[in-house]
Amino acid sequence: MRNYTQKIILGFIFVASFLLNSCADDYLDNSKIYAEDSESFFNSETDYYNALVAAYDPLQSTFINVLMGEIASDNTLCGGESATDVPGYQQIDDMIHTPVNGQLQNLWSWMYGGVNRAAYIIEFQDKTDFEGKNVIIAEARFLRAYYNFELVKWFGDIPIKPEGRFVLGDEKTIPRSPKADVYALIEADLQYAVDNLTYTAPQVGRATKGSAQALLGKVYLFQDKFLESSTVLKNLIDFGPYDLITDYDSIFEDAGENGKESVFEVQYTDIQGAGFGCLQCSEGNVAVGFQGVRGYEGSLFTSGFSFNVPTQEMVDQFEAGDNRKEVAILDINAWAASTGAAFTTGYEHTGYFNRKYIPRKRSATAAGDLNLTNPNNYRAIRFADVLLMAAEAFNRRTNADDATARLYLNRVRARAFGGANDVTSGGALLTDAIYHERRVELVGEGHQFFDLVRTGRGANIPGFTVGKNEVFPIPLEEIQFSQGNWSQNDKY
Repeated sequence: MRNYTQKIILGFIFVASFLLNSCADDYLDNSKIYAEDSESFFNSETDYYNALVAAYDPLQSTFINVLMGEIASDNTLCGGESATDVPGYQQIDDMIHTPVNGQLQNLWSWMYGGVNRAAYIIEFQDKTDFEGKNVIIAEARFLRAYYNFELVKWFGDIPIKPEGRFVLGDEKTIPRSPKADVYALIEADLQYAVDNLTYTAPQVGRATKGSAQALLGKVYLFQDKFLESSTVLKNLIDFGPYDLITDYDSIFEDAGENGKESVFEVQYTDIQGAGFGCLQCSEGNVAVGFQGVRGYEGSLFTSGFSFNVPTQEMVDQFEAGDNRKEVAILDINAWAASTGAAFTTGYEHTGYFNRKYIPRKRSATAAGDLNLTNPNNYRAIRFADVLLMAAEAFNRRTNADDATARLYLNRVRARAFGGANDVTSGGALLTDAIYHERRVELVGEGHQFFDLVRTGRGANIPGFTVGKNEVFPIPLEEIQFSQGNWSQNDKY
């Protein structure tokens, strides 16, 4: 989907509280600039397609969700250059964040920018008919669900507007909807996508029926709707085109992008989009450079900013013989000793790095700032994740089916150990085994914090306050824009 992520202007006028704070040049290409709601737009298939391109574009900004979600968990420490390097990340790592946090503000603004772009299409879905329009509408509804799911995960109750876009003044009149209502809208959007998409995307990287089924199963799991989750995920496993890649290592390399294990990937390119003053404008995966080894000189990798460093406790979670450890975790001391590589150390140096998403060496002709142009796609939903979600759903539903849960769990473990290494327990012991497997299989991919919170294990996170840190504070500016319409999350 490299060409699909080209940027265009659609002339959106977002309200201040929902503004996608982007550099203007980021959305420029040779396309015509359309005015919002003008008669010149949504009059052709091309108009709808261009709007869809723009709705996919903010997915690239989700680098912050992944990086910050991992830092918030018990998997990693923030790292960086010093204790004051990106204070917003440092505060979240220590669980001392407040409503005044620039990174939380970015996440809120960028995700609502995505919501509004998808909603723009949905609002005008009936203006012009053409063959295949239902696919574009289904993808728009998948994207709105994706962005809303990110928002409800991070902030709890959020404003929603099912009929279309937010406009100036809505922040003063539209309340924060209860999570149950937000999830109901997400479920409806995803069910529409399931019903109107196929397993084959029109272009690589676009959402499919499988993407929608997987996300729907995850949304059910977050609400403890285990029967519904097990049903939709089993259907995906049985009838979808996905399978585990034999070589776990290959998944996270360039050649492994959009493979048979990929249910949904966020597409990145090595095109220079902007500078550090506008990270969300970048075409590359910014999180990759942030996680690189500081001052690195040697083979295979290039240097970065040493954020998001795994802890020894996380590394120790891998069992003996688990082949995933060397893929997921770079032990920089052992690597340097064996290869002659040199490096410097940053703040909270643990000796470990998130090997899945640290920068690899690039062509000598690669242009732009290499830390902003990493083309490494984010594997947002992998088939292994689907299997483990299904295992949990079958194990935790009222009429538990532990045999099926073990089947899915052990399928993932067999790949990890190069042969059968089965879990044979049931009940609560099996639940714990599934939680453990999710942690080691998905480490570095931004899921652990939310897995802990949704299963009532947030207290495992150092500094976590039960009854507060399950969600993050609504950014202060948004509370102020609402002029009293929105209250703050408890204890913030």
